[in-house]
Amino acid sequence: MRVDLFDFDLPEQRIALRPAPKRDQARLLLVKADQRQDHSISDLPQLLNSGDILVINNTRVIPAYLQALRPPREEGGATQPVSIDLTLHERTDAKSWLAFARPGKRLQINDRLTIGTQLEAVITAKRDNGEVMLQFNRSGAQLDAVIATEGRMPLPPYIAGRRPVDARDREDYQTVFATHDGAVAAPTAGLHFTTSLIEALTDKGVDIAELTLHVGP
Repeated sequence: MRVDLFDFDLPEQRIALRPAPKRDQARLLLVKADQRQDHSISDLPQLLNSGDILVINNTRVIPAYLQALRPPREEGGATQPVSIDLTLHERTDAKSWLAFARPGKRLQINDRLTIGTQLEAVITAKRDNGEVMLQFNRSGAQLDAVIATEGRMPLPPYIAGRRPVDARDREDYQTVFATHDGAVAAPTAGLHFTTSLIEALTDKGVDIAELTLHVGP
């Protein structure tokens, strides 16, 4: 297979840095065997029929992006703390997470990281591509609460590289039906739905089925 056939030009100015102001006004392409039609998400009640099933993912995104500091090493090297960006992506037990660290090359096993004023983590393992195992000084629900306070929403790389994370992202990158904490990336298709759109679909006779699939990076 020639993977270069999948290459295409995407000008940076065509990449939206924010979702549509009205979620259900996002564009929708309806593809049939013999035609393609341009719509918006708000047209779904007219496009779906009574008895159809719409499956939604009720996962809730946690603020999995953490900014940490690694103290200077006693044996030399940097004399100032080193800033480390962490993106949590898989919980392994009550107090441990796998995370991607940048710059990962500045970390060693047994390094201790400080995150905000309440959280510390020790590097217990280091893998390829900047992946590390973090063991925190808190566990369970207490750890979850501190991450919710200290963390920021993980943005897609093509957005995170062009603007800083802010408070608005906590709402923009959460679906209206999110109920189960665990995702470290937004289930993006679900972001376009509003409460009124869900109501219009159920009024039409469309059945709503929920599942929980925690999205990774």
